[in-house]
Amino acid sequence: MLQATQRRRYALVGTGNRGITMWGRDLLTGWSEFVELVGICDINLMRAERARAMIGSDAPLYDDFNRMMADLSPDLVIVCTPDDTHDDIIVRALEAGADVISEKPLATTREKIARIRDAEARTGRRVDVSFNYRFAPTASRIKELIEDGAIGDITSVDFHWYLDNQHGADYFRRWHAFTARSGSLFVHKATHHFDLLNWYLDSDPVEVKSFAQLLHYGHNGPFRGPRCKICPYKAECPYYLDLKSDPFLDALYEDPSKLDGYVRDACVFREEIDIPDTMTATIRYRNNVQVSYSLNTYMPIEGHHIAFNGHKGRIELRQFEKQPWTEPPADKILLIKSFGGGVEHIWIPHEPGGHYGGDNRMRDMIFKPGSNDRLRQRAGSRAGAMSVLCGIAALESSRDGGAVEIEPVL
Repeated sequence: MLQATQRRRYALVGTGNRGITMWGRDLLTGWSEFVELVGICDINLMRAERARAMIGSDAPLYDDFNRMMADLSPDLVIVCTPDDTHDDIIVRALEAGADVISEKPLATTREKIARIRDAEARTGRRVDVSFNYRFAPTASRIKELIEDGAIGDITSVDFHWYLDNQHGADYFRRWHAFTARSGSLFVHKATHHFDLLNWYLDSDPVEVKSFAQLLHYGHNGPFRGPRCKICPYKAECPYYLDLKSDPFLDALYEDPSKLDGYVRDACVFREEIDIPDTMTATIRYRNNVQVSYSLNTYMPIEGHHIAFNGHKGRIELRQFEKQPWTEPPADKILLIKSFGGGVEHIWIPHEPGGHYGGDNRMRDMIFKPGSNDRLRQRAGSRAGAMSVLCGIAALESSRDGGAVEIEPVL
């Protein structure tokens, strides 16, 4: 067992759900011999104090990032703040001598990506991006099949992601609903999906043509109110959120909203929402693979469908996360061979932890010494940059009507 002095001293910035669970309570529960939480920073100290209690820590609280870094000099900073703030925190952490783990997306604009990449090169520190989907057991098995040449060279991919009325709507209640904060769901959410494609195909996207519209939320709603708590339509709105029914959310956001004005139950039909909720894209890769992609945010199901088409066959997966019927606690990959070669059903049992075990595997890779990254799953700033650049190009294409080229990142 490592001595306490050998543990990585980390500071947590941002005390929302992901910071409290993935990088707070859960990290300390399962990896305490490798890490020590030495500071918690949030602009809302009431939220930070309640988050600290949920994490089960006695780390000091800060609402000033620079002062925390000067006082504590952590080895590592974990960034879980709104997307548009990532670059400033990451750059300041790198310049203070710390490594960084950033929640996705790495940033929201080309300029912010360049700023992060420059600071990383200049300081010699490391940036990791939390692409936990790469580590899910099913994703790992698909990557192995592709690299083993199970279907020969891949020529095209069909990739479609479905968010249900609960998960999808949540993005339209929060700060994510504004392009200036999240870069749109082409960046905030699809960065996960574009990264998976980049990793699976071991190539960079070079051109995107897309369509995207706001067809369900925002101005499309039949009515709207200031927020769910005081909305006159709460009895008839299917998207009504009762914060008091969720003690976790209520504690984190209701009383703390008096300090910063941020409410967790904003109306999904706000007129000012400016991100699309229905998105499709066609992506061309440097290795000539063509991808058909879609993201829908108001489905009665949750999960995704992906299929890789090659010269020798097809790899297909329909992953169920939530649906109004029962599925076994496992994923089924279909390996279908061309020319009458039949089909192999490959069952991958779900593992404990978030993302069917992906969260735990990622934390093992980052924090446990000697981890073998044979599938190149650990994602750095370049991977984060390429996924965001694909999302930015997709959003621009949907607005301008033409294909948008993606500049490569060295």
